[in-house]
Amino acid sequence: QVQLEASGGGSVQAGGSLRLSCAASGYNPSDTCLGWFRQAPGKAREGVVAWHTGDSRVTYADSVKGRFTISQDNAKNTLYLQMNSLKPEDTAMYYCAAKFGDSWPCSPEELDYWGHGTQVTVSS
Repeated sequence: QVQLEASGGGSVQAGGSLRLSCAASGYNPSDTCLGWFRQAPGKAREGVVAWHTGDSRVTYADSVKGRFTISQDNAKNTLYLQMNSLKPEDTAMYYCAAKFGDSWPCSPEELDYWGHGTQVTVSS
């Protein structure tokens, strides 16, 4: 069973940076779609980034391209989301997520399994 636990959220001013971590376990290291999505109060869930563990293909949402970077530490079974140049509109609860079932297609919109989130607040 896949387990995902996000951490590292906090409050920063616009232009600042944060790095989120995700302790991930129970997934197939060669055939899983992992990533992050976020949800702000009163808004729909928004896929942020997806990464396929098989071919390392990464897909970012247009809203975060060039600012956010996903990475992994296999030795620690940890997924990271480095967030730079943060904007107030990035304020949301962030969730580490996976795609349940078939790992393809692997895109941020396909992520449908998640654990507890971590809050990110960006002030102007």
